[in-house]
Amino acid sequence: MDTFGYKLFFLLHILAIIVAFAPQFVWPIVSMKLAKEGKPVGPTIGVLAAGNTAKIHGPALALAGLFGFGLVGMSDKVFEFSQSWVSIAMLLWFGMLGVVYGLQVPAEKKAYAGDEEAGKKLGMFNGIIHLLLLLMIIDMIWKPGF
Repeated sequence: MDTFGYKLFFLLHILAIIVAFAPQFVWPIVSMKLAKEGKPVGPTIGVLAAGNTAKIHGPALALAGLFGFGLVGMSDKVFEFSQSWVSIAMLLWFGMLGVVYGLQVPAEKKAYAGDEEAGKKLGMFNGIIHLLLLLMIIDMIWKPGF
C-alpha cells in the first residue's frame, strides 16, 4: 500500500469524491438564498448547473467508486472484496448512483423547465445524498467486519 500506484489511486479517489460531492453542499445554500429573495429556484439552478450533475458530478461519483475498487485490489490482501465494510461501501455507492441518476438528474431537468415541485424535491434528494455520504464516511473510518 506504499507504492506510487496505490497513492495515485488514493489521490484520484479523494479528488473524485470532492468533485462529486461539492455541489451537494453548495446548491442547498444557493437554493435557500434564492427562495428568501423570492427568485425562482428551479430555473435559476438549472441555468447555473446546466446539466453538470449528469456531465461532471455523477461521473466523478462513478470514478470515485471505481478508484475505491482499485484501492481494494491493490491493497496487498489487507483489504478484500469479501470484507463486510467493502460490501457496505458498494451498496452505499450504488445507492448514491441511483439517487444521482435516477432522481436528481431528472428532477434538475424538470426544475430547469420551470417545475417548482421538482425544484423542491431536489432539496430532499440532496438530503438523501448527505445521509448516504455520512454513512459511507462512517463505513470507511470504522470498517465494520475488518
